[in-house]
Amino acid sequence: MRLRTLRNRPEVPQRPVPGTELLTAEAVRLTVGGRELLAGADVRITAGEVVALLGPNGAGKSTLLSVLAGDLTPTSGEVRLDGRPLAGYRPADLARRRALLPQAAALSLPFPADEVVRMGRAPWAGTAAAAEDERVVAEAMATTESTPFAGRPFTALSGGERARVALARVLAQRTALLLLDEPTAALDLRHQELVLRLARARAAAGDGVVVVLHDLSLAAAYADRVVLLTDGATVADGPVAEVLRAPLLSEVYGHPVEIVPHPRTGVPLVLPER
Repeated sequence: MRLRTLRNRPEVPQRPVPGTELLTAEAVRLTVGGRELLAGADVRITAGEVVALLGPNGAGKSTLLSVLAGDLTPTSGEVRLDGRPLAGYRPADLARRRALLPQAAALSLPFPADEVVRMGRAPWAGTAAAAEDERVVAEAMATTESTPFAGRPFTALSGGERARVALARVLAQRTALLLLDEPTAALDLRHQELVLRLARARAAAGDGVVVVLHDLSLAAAYADRVVLLTDGATVADGPVAEVLRAPLLSEVYGHPVEIVPHPRTGVPLVLPER
């Protein structure tokens, strides 16, 4: 009986060493209903970095993120997590390795906000990490400044408050890979900066962070590397200064832009020509 218990104990992944390759997608294609949503996308994520997925509407950013999360299965190509094909993971094992923040938190029942955050601890049930549930939930809510509305129904929160609670749930999941889809979209300026500072902090602690952004200047300020998509394919992948170039961005976005350095930090600011 004891042997059976040990055999069925959930697998607890080891924390990655910074610089370790966490996730790789190669030549990923996805066709749905005869329409090609991804047409050869490539991305590589290593521990300790923030990678921004950029591109115009319809470029395939959110679709690619769903493929990286394992929520969508590519028509061709391969995604590997910790060196293993993504398709080979059981859902619970996958949930202990990566956490996904979707664009919109779809929750119709009036769960209190702290219960929504606590849902992020579900993958750790039955492991030694479950003993930390209350502390981790409290820390995640404090970090995202959502503690003041912990007891309020999630459905009664504003869009920005829901976004912060949803992010707290993802942080509470305590995975080595975070996949964030437009996490700043519903937030005011203060909380946009807060979210991306959190992303940087997680990368500094050794995690890998992938974030879909529309604000190119935010990407320049916080990302280590940028992956630029258009028409479902990767057209550029590299450091901020190499990818965020005016000719390339003007072509991809179909509108002329100029790049100017921030007057204090020198970080590139991407400005549309007007």
